Amino acid sequence: MDARVDAYIEKAAPFAKPILLKIRKLIFQACPEASETIKWSFPNYEVHGSMLCSMAAFKEHCTMGFWKASILKDPDGILKLADKHSMGHLDKLISVKDLPSDKILLAYLKEAALLNKNKVKLTKPKPAPKKDLPLPEVLIAALKKNKKAATGFESFSPSQKREYIEWINEAKTAETIEKRVKTTVEWSAEGKTRNWKYM
Repeated sequence: MDARVDAYIEKAAPFAKPILLKIRKLIFQACPEASETIKWSFPNYEVHGSMLCSMAAFKEHCTMGFWKASILKDPDGILKLADKHSMGHLDKLISVKDLPSDKILLAYLKEAALLNKNKVKLTKPKPAPKKDLPLPEVLIAALKKNKKAATGFESFSPSQKREYIEWINEAKTAETIEKRVKTTVEWSAEGKTRNWKYM
């Protein structure tokens, strides 16, 4: 146990203390080997080298969240996963009565610990591929006038082309657009990508 968590609970609002104490007791009951710490300014629990869960107290409610909530089985339907911005998975806890039964919470904690023990990792969803950006008309016109630049630009990867297109599109004035198009043509003719200086 971490003395900083004792201090955290001590500073919590009167309604929150029994909730936090109960959660803490159940965590260690389910996972005696768990270690607690303060991360992100609230109590977090780790077991088998990975994060297990966390708890936090606010002005009017407490929360408890499982690190791998999205892959827990949730047979009792207690996990609230819809709100991506919420750090808690048991809804807002205002009293000890808002917690699931000890038996249910212990089962969930044990399952979460088992995921860690078996080195089950959370899979991050792959970001959707970026769509090709249309070439600005001014760039099309400029490249038509310079064959070497057009060939150089065409040889760039989609992401390298995107860097130039976004740079031109971000320009606020006609003067800046003109300067950036001119630079794009010059550098493309030399086979230089937008960030060639940093490569």
